[in-house]
Amino acid sequence: MTELILNIDGMTCGGCVKSVTGILETMAGVGAVQVSLEDKRAKVDYDEAVVSPQELAAAVIDAGFDVNF
Repeated sequence: MTELILNIDGMTCGGCVKSVTGILETMAGVGAVQVSLEDKRAKVDYDEAVVSPQELAAAVIDAGFDVNF
């Protein structure tokens, strides 16, 4: 597993955290997900043979959030 930190803008509440967590957890190749509202970031453990950082970021962007690596 590889660790990725996604900096996420647009999260304003616990519902946003739950949404981002759910999106990432359901993706193939994703192991552990920790999303922090205070730090505005997500820590994702993923299998780089299955999913790319760009695909992870795109899923969060599609949900309406801004993402930076």
